[in-house]
Amino acid sequence: MSVEEKPPKLHWYDHIFINSNWFALTLRSQVLAGLIVPLLVQRFVGEAQKGMYYGTIRLWALMMALLMQAFFGLLSDHSRFKWGRRRPFIFFGTILEVVVILSMAWIASLEGMGGYSILFIAYLISMLTTNMSQAGTQGLIPDVVPQGKRGIASGVKMLLEVPLPLILVGLVIAPMIGKGNMTTAIVVTCAAMLICMGLTMFVREKPPETKVEPLNWRPFISLLFMTGVFTIIILGLGQVVKFIIPALPGASRLVFGTIGVVAMLLAVVVGIFASLAVHLDKAVRKNTPFIWLVISRLAALVAINNIASFLLYFVQEKFDMPGEKAASLAGMLPMVLGGFVIIFGLVAGWLADRFDRRLLTALSGIIGAIGVAVIVLGPTVPWMYVAAAIIGLSYALFNVASWALGTDIIPRERAGEFLGLQNLAGAGAGAIGAYIGGVIADQSGYVLMMAMFGIMFLLSAVAAIFIRYKRA
Repeated sequence: MSVEEKPPKLHWYDHIFINSNWFALTLRSQVLAGLIVPLLVQRFVGEAQKGMYYGTIRLWALMMALLMQAFFGLLSDHSRFKWGRRRPFIFFGTILEVVVILSMAWIASLEGMGGYSILFIAYLISMLTTNMSQAGTQGLIPDVVPQGKRGIASGVKMLLEVPLPLILVGLVIAPMIGKGNMTTAIVVTCAAMLICMGLTMFVREKPPETKVEPLNWRPFISLLFMTGVFTIIILGLGQVVKFIIPALPGASRLVFGTIGVVAMLLAVVVGIFASLAVHLDKAVRKNTPFIWLVISRLAALVAINNIASFLLYFVQEKFDMPGEKAASLAGMLPMVLGGFVIIFGLVAGWLADRFDRRLLTALSGIIGAIGVAVIVLGPTVPWMYVAAAIIGLSYALFNVASWALGTDIIPRERAGEFLGLQNLAGAGAGAIGAYIGGVIADQSGYVLMMAMFGIMFLLSAVAAIFIRYKRA
């Protein structure tokens, strides 16, 4: 008679092993997307067109991320490797990613459009490899942590994913880049990633003993269709903006800002409705509350993700700083934001269990818009830290309330699938803000671009109000 094997007892250090790679994933994202890639794009294409070219590279990188995370997640779900279901993807993804990041030191020595083209290819490969690693990482908690311990595991995950890597970037890596030591910063980043990956290899993961189910490619094919439609809409609106701007010589910044906001609004609302409309499942296409939830999340993430992505260029313009010096400040501000996310996150969780989650999601958008107003109107550097604290409050409230709202709306029996569809908002956010906003910023500046992101926060608040559902 066979006895069902109990999962191994978890010690405190097991939670570190399980979640350590989240530190590496955030670190890599902050260093590449927030510091190194913007600086290299600026170096290769010059001041006049850096926004447009950075937007282009972000668009295609994020669409690559959306597809690869789903692809490798599907493969890891069905993997049967002897040394674990997820760890092989984490190991090989990290090793390949480190090779790509180390190549950035050589790419930095190149010049002109040739350098930009090589950077473009390298960054796309980087998004492929990092999402191989992330697909494995996000499966560890469901696989090896008992249901009753997942709250603790998620708390450790949040600590390693948000404040700690931002502290390393703000206190160590950004100052290195600020002093012109980009190669040293790259080596430190890669060393940290390898250490985190090594810790993850100690996870007591066992290969699944259940029967191997055939791969169901239907969800991935749906995502492929959705990503294609979404990308076409973003590209089309970006081209419209590029066509209109030269046709309006001498127009005011208000006119250009209005064009940018309208294009972003259309990309968010039309993009989500159109991309979900091609999903192969009618239940997804007809779930209107879920569609408005994704629109609300997308609008907020357009603001949050792109404030971080374009912070370096914004600081350069607003305070007339050279690139390397601006990189130091651009690394410190996310660290402050991350600290306040942790502080406010505890309060946000308490509020989300006691008040209407739609109203809390809408409130997060209003607070975010206030934070953007401080960024735009604040006359000195200290005001930027105040703005980071306000946006940290907004992000904490949004992250908790919006996610909890999603669990109320989606069908319980398909929770994983529907929550996975929300990745469309995460990837699309960076693409919309960067590709459309970058063109406007080249013409009218990054202060105006930040103001446009404040409008996106308000759109998120309005979309949350449109969500209609009955909470159980």
